[in-house]
Amino acid sequence: MVCFRLTLAVLTLPWLACAGAVHAGDMIAGPVSATIVRVVDGDTLLVDATPWPQQTIEVYVRLRGIDAPELHARCMAVREAAERAQSALEEMIEADRPIQLSHISGDKYFGRILADVTLSNGRNPAQDLLAAGYARAYDGGRKPPVDCTATGAVE
Repeated sequence: MVCFRLTLAVLTLPWLACAGAVHAGDMIAGPVSATIVRVVDGDTLLVDATPWPQQTIEVYVRLRGIDAPELHARCMAVREAAERAQSALEEMIEADRPIQLSHISGDKYFGRILADVTLSNGRNPAQDLLAAGYARAYDGGRKPPVDCTATGAVE
């Protein structure tokens, strides 16, 4: 019984010491190396991140600062714009699989993080998507209503 309590204390104390230091709103500066597994949509990647040596975690990464149209939107124009945004992001990263994540924080959806992404060539795909008109600036607030009649609609 003493051995069990000692083991429990040894395993629990370091976790408790760190638990108070990490909060949902905290940000990790990075950089954290990652490899892209796939492009989920125009503003989200699935990556294998390597936060520590010999430790890899698969995580969804939302590109900080942008919002791309939704692939599952009801509006056909929005879905088509979403496919264009997804294709543009796939083209940007196709030959550039290793990336760096920085300014990493939790996202409003469990299991996904929000981060600045830097490709190995130094480019920021969020800024490139924004500049090309595939996405709009987004700070995490409420999204405006969708105008389905607009061509190249961004949801």
